[in-house]
Amino acid sequence: MPLAQALAAQGDDVVVASGPDAEAAAAAAGLAFTPVAPGFGEWFEALRARTRGLPGDGLAPERVEAYFLPRLFGEVGMALMVDGLLDAARRLQPDLLVFDPLLLAAPLVGSLLSIPLVHHTIGPLTEPGVLDLVADAVSPIWRQFGRDVTPAAGVYDGTTLTVCPPSLDPAGASLPGGQPLRPTPVPAAAGPLPFELPRPGDPLVYVTLGTFSNSLDLFRFLLDTLADEPVNVVATIGADKDPAELEPWPSNAHVERFVPQAELLPHCAAVIHHAGAGTTFGILAHRLPSLALPQSADNFTIGRRLAAAGAARTLMPGEVGGDEVRKALDDVLTGAGFREQAARLAAEIGAMPDPAAVARLLRERFGAGSA
Repeated sequence: MPLAQALAAQGDDVVVASGPDAEAAAAAAGLAFTPVAPGFGEWFEALRARTRGLPGDGLAPERVEAYFLPRLFGEVGMALMVDGLLDAARRLQPDLLVFDPLLLAAPLVGSLLSIPLVHHTIGPLTEPGVLDLVADAVSPIWRQFGRDVTPAAGVYDGTTLTVCPPSLDPAGASLPGGQPLRPTPVPAAAGPLPFELPRPGDPLVYVTLGTFSNSLDLFRFLLDTLADEPVNVVATIGADKDPAELEPWPSNAHVERFVPQAELLPHCAAVIHHAGAGTTFGILAHRLPSLALPQSADNFTIGRRLAAAGAARTLMPGEVGGDEVRKALDDVLTGAGFREQAARLAAEIGAMPDPAAVARLLRERFGAGSA
């Protein structure tokens, strides 16, 4: 969305082509929208009809990405989207086709209509072995249109906008055709918190598990684990969860459905999180150390890389116990090295060109007037 808005701000015509789930966000940003696929729920139900059970049920969490990317987003999602996207591209005749790593119909449409491709990553580059599986899964669709699938399912056939700081994604930093794009703005001055802290004066620890992994059992465990620690704990549990389900909270805790992380992070001493890309970039941009508890998909890759960079402690699912969480949190709160490494990664983020600069570069490179 920041890049789409930057393109529009410099005078380009921007059309968001997606399923109906994205229409409200496009409208709120003042962007045109065209539907090219059914809603995401239909994608999932189409896969479920094949599996005679819940897709992915029983998989180890670290295997989820390798399972769903080829099946749900490749075989099912690409098949449901390719015709609509091809029709829209023929009608709009865009100068650029900007797509995210899960929109696997875009490389084929770009190839068929000779439209330059811009692959906008949302985290670290997908593991090469997973992309090999994706390419195998979508090969029949490419062949149906008279083309052989290109390496990595075509996602690297054009320019790739890499949003990870180089230390977290060396492959992205060295990718041919790669162009850095700052994932989050440098934080502005903090305003007041939208609520009072239970223990004024104690450091604030923010607990979030993102959008898809909001297990109330895990939140309850973390609140109980930290109940006697000298910290304030603020947990956001998701718009579809009720904070009352976690009552009574410990005396040092406050629970909300959702608070924009930009309002919380400037006040934090540390964060406990799932290692999702958006959350991670925000944490690092505010120079904060953290404790990562990966839950699914690319969380495991990001969590491992945060730990290797020295900016976080990471506990995998089988390692999460009360003593382990308390010890890891104490390490990141009291160990200067974690904050220093987070600040180093923040400097890398701050040095990346912002969306406005990348929008100008795309116009210079491609002479774009519409995307």
